[in-house]
Amino acid sequence: MKKSGAQSNKSESTYTQKDMERYMGVLSETHNEHLKAMKEGFQIINRKLDGHSKVLDSHTEMIGVLIEDVSILKDDMQVIKRELKKKVDYDEFLSLVRRVNKLEKA
Repeated sequence: MKKSGAQSNKSESTYTQKDMERYMGVLSETHNEHLKAMKEGFQIINRKLDGHSKVLDSHTEMIGVLIEDVSILKDDMQVIKRELKKKVDYDEFLSLVRRVNKLEKA
């Protein structure tokens, strides 16, 4: 900043209106550039968050499908468990076959 020529001897600094306008213009431009950089940064972050939201939504859907499948499997396992209790062991079956064969021969 320039001091005006006539007042350079004073201890207090005074500047012309033109100097102040120029200084304020420079401050305004610097401030606007910083705001522009911040805006661009936020736009990038928002795009990334949108992408993450899409991925999260797809994962949520997949988890819902998996939960459904697991519940169906649980029901099927209960049915199979009940049916297995009703069935005869293979060794017991062979033993019964031998006994029936002996009875038929006699």
